[in-house]
Amino acid sequence: MRPVLLVLGTRPEAVKLAPVARALRRRGLRAVVVSTGQHRELLAHTLAEVGLRPAVDLRLMRPGLPHARLSAGVLQGLIPVLRRLKPALALVQGDTTTAAAAALACLYEGVPVGHVEAGLRSFDRANPFPEEANRTVADHLSALHFAPTPTALANLRREGISGRWAMLTGNTAVDAVRWAARRAPRRDEGCLLVTLHRRESFGDPLAGMLGALVRLSERFPDTPVVFPAHPNPAVRAALRRLPRRARLRVVAPLPYRRFVGLLASCRLVLTDSGGVQEEAAALGKPVLVARDATERPELIASGGGILVGRRPRNIEREAGRLLSDGRALARMSRAKNPFGDGRAGERIAAAAARWLRSVR
Repeated sequence: MRPVLLVLGTRPEAVKLAPVARALRRRGLRAVVVSTGQHRELLAHTLAEVGLRPAVDLRLMRPGLPHARLSAGVLQGLIPVLRRLKPALALVQGDTTTAAAAALACLYEGVPVGHVEAGLRSFDRANPFPEEANRTVADHLSALHFAPTPTALANLRREGISGRWAMLTGNTAVDAVRWAARRAPRRDEGCLLVTLHRRESFGDPLAGMLGALVRLSERFPDTPVVFPAHPNPAVRAALRRLPRRARLRVVAPLPYRRFVGLLASCRLVLTDSGGVQEEAAALGKPVLVARDATERPELIASGGGILVGRRPRNIEREAGRLLSDGRALARMSRAKNPFGDGRAGERIAAAAARWLRSVR
């Protein structure tokens, strides 16, 4: 049986492709994981947590490796793997450099690609960068398109991507976070959970946002501000410049299940992460989105999230309002999750099986 390759390189890709891998195997399909190693520090433990074991690890990431060299490394490393394994189909996820470069490698080798989480658009190539370009490239190189929301599917159709193999599946982040929440320890009840790591925020914007968090921690001493620190050196440098009296609880990056336990227990989330927006919505947690543009407008439209941008005064005002107003916070918590019902992995596996039968 020719395998279905799942090509991934980052922690979010591992989390979101794990439900697909489990669903493929339940159908008796041979699912083979290939890791590029784009996130060395965060990926290995997550793979073990979600039950994925790479058959191939390209181990590409090095400190300071630019995107161009990472892309070249994926092409050079993956093409021999494709020639050796001869997959019937390859699946890529999201908007990473791994996803875009892997789709290009598959094009060169004649391997059809399915794009999980297709159709997301911020319509601003600088926000987020380079993710907006990566996901557009992956969409236009793919044969199968698994759109997580009706908005994403409509984006694909506007770009001429339609037909039987462009379909609405829901987002596998919902499958993953519900699976993890059943297995996760609960901790830090009632905290303000913060994740900030976008490169467009590095420097003064990130320093300003951290200053707003320090002031919030002083205004609301009964609400811990918990910040799992991303390993990026720019994030670490900004955190080191915080005053010693700062009440922020900065912790090391958390294993996936422990992070989900913290997310399930918190009062409010401030994040610039796309995946955390989806996970928070699936668990009914209000979200402040610290970006200037979002490719997940469904969260804002649902009432479960507010796009506050990166201005410190906006963050401090909206977080302060919600932490002071239990009714407003509760209304956001009751917003309908726009990202699916937790069965996206099964829908994607079913579509992959139909595709494989159609091309025999």
